Amino acid sequence: MARLSMGDYDAGEDAAAPEVRIDDAAHLAGVPDEFQRLWTPHRMVYIEKGQQPEEHECPFCHAPSLSDEDGLIVARGEHAYVLLNLFPYNSGHLLVCPYRHIATYDQATPEEVAEIGALTQTAMRVIREVSHNHGFNIGMNQGEVAGAGIAAHLHQHIVPRWQHDANFLPIIAKTKALPQLLGDVRSSLATAWPA
Repeated sequence: MARLSMGDYDAGEDAAAPEVRIDDAAHLAGVPDEFQRLWTPHRMVYIEKGQQPEEHECPFCHAPSLSDEDGLIVARGEHAYVLLNLFPYNSGHLLVCPYRHIATYDQATPEEVAEIGALTQTAMRVIREVSHNHGFNIGMNQGEVAGAGIAAHLHQHIVPRWQHDANFLPIIAKTKALPQLLGDVRSSLATAWPA
């Protein structure tokens, strides 16, 4: 069966259009070129609205009022909780947030600091058990200038990393391929979370 190539489309206006059969067309990405597309329309909310919501729209204040499934919450503590990042760097990218709407780590109470730390340790153990990752990136971006996506509400990132997980997609295409849906990741981590 003949494959279509870029030459088939560069022959000029007078050239006859190549015959495309259904099984040939199935290999095309919607337009006749050699690139595959990774469509991520869910990111348009993030792109169009920008990163910094109005205070009354804080997603980290709103999430605890939802069911765990709807809020992507993996675990709840007394002073802080754990949820999936809606725009993850890797599958299993978790955030640990205090319930209180505070912007920086130095505003956290000793109880909040202790629970954020304890939840972070548990999250690392659970992610390692479920995902078999090789390492972690853990950190807090304090303030919009420091890269905080939601600068007004403190949150700590826990990003699982695998050997060779950085490839050409994020570097060249600014695109991250995520092999699992958020709901499936939340379910597997919540199920493995110690009672």
